Amino acid sequence: MAVLTFELPDGTTRDVDVRLVLNAGYAGRSQDDVAAHVAELAELGVPAPSVTPALYPVSPYLAQQTSVVAAQHGRTSGEAEWALVVADGGELLLTAACDHTDRELEVHGVAWSKNAGPDVLARRAWRLADVAERLDALTLRAWVGHGGTETLIQDGTLAELLTPAYWAGVLRERGELVPGTVLISGTIPMAAEVDQFADAWRVELGDPATGDVIALAYDVVPMPAPIG
Repeated sequence: MAVLTFELPDGTTRDVDVRLVLNAGYAGRSQDDVAAHVAELAELGVPAPSVTPALYPVSPYLAQQTSVVAAQHGRTSGEAEWALVVADGGELLLTAACDHTDRELEVHGVAWSKNAGPDVLARRAWRLADVAERLDALTLRAWVGHGGTETLIQDGTLAELLTPAYWAGVLRERGELVPGTVLISGTIPMAAEVDQFADAWRVELGDPATGDVIALAYDVVPMPAPIG
C-alpha cells in the first residue's frame, strides 16, 4: 500500500499507510445543481449515477504525492478537491487533492475512469479540528498549464461541497472511519472556456483567516506509444 507523509503547521509529521481510498462524486452542497450537472454530462455520454452523492472506491496505490502523472492519451484532466485523511489514533487531517481522471473512459463508467489515474495529494495538511469552525470560508482553486502559461480553471470555496463532517458520518456508518482511509471530496465547477486537457495542474486549498495555503502541482507526461 502507499505510505503518505503530511507535515502539519506546527512542524510535526504524520505517516499514513493508505488502506482505503474513496472518491466522492456529484457531491455539491446543492443537489439541485448536481441534478443539472448530471443532465449536462448525460448529453456528453457520461452515464448518470444511480444515486447522488456517489462514492467510488479506487485502488489504494492511486493515492500519491507526486510531481508527475503519466497519461495514456491527451484526454485526461485533474479536478481540484479536498481530501479527508484518517491518521493513526483516528486523527482527521484535511489537505488539498487533485483527482486525475480519464475522460475518454468516463463515458463508459465513472468508477473505471477514477481508477485510471492517481489521486494526487499535497504534502502538507491541517488538523480538521483546527479549521472546522471556518470550513466554508476555505478556498479551493486550480490552474492548468499549457506550454508554461497558467490559467485559472476552478475557483470556489468549500461551501460549495458537502462537508468533511458529512463524509465522516458516511464513513463511520460504513465502518471505514479508520486509520488509513482517504476520502476525496468531489469537485467544484470548471470554467467552460478553459481547456482542461493540460500539460500541468496546480491546486491550492487556502485559509483566508490565516493566509496559509496548502498546494500541490504536477506535470502531465504522455506515455510512450505502444507496440501492438
